[in-house]
Amino acid sequence: MILVGLMAFGLVSFSIGRDVRSVSELAIQCYGGYSVEALICRVEDANESLREINHAVWALGQLGDRRALPALRKHYTGQPCDHAKELCQRELAKAIRLIDGGINAAAWIWRGQ
Repeated sequence: MILVGLMAFGLVSFSIGRDVRSVSELAIQCYGGYSVEALICRVEDANESLREINHAVWALGQLGDRRALPALRKHYTGQPCDHAKELCQRELAKAIRLIDGGINAAAWIWRGQ
């Protein structure tokens, strides 16, 4: 049972890593630079769709780079989510928490690959 749980954890972790890389690569194609810088540019681009910005927010949280905090905090209001009009406040809060010292148990598997 423990082995199955560890295998599932590993598979989910690798899947998250793959998704972070995918979101990052799309941002790099649009904005150039490295992952974190490109994702921050995506978050700051008023011409991007809310969906794409929310993906960038999620990826920044997974990457855990403190350089993203000013951009994320700028958009965080703490108000209830209104996904039709603004960024997901819950996703922003999670990303900020992960970067600001929260535990991301799966990240050690895929970060740095």
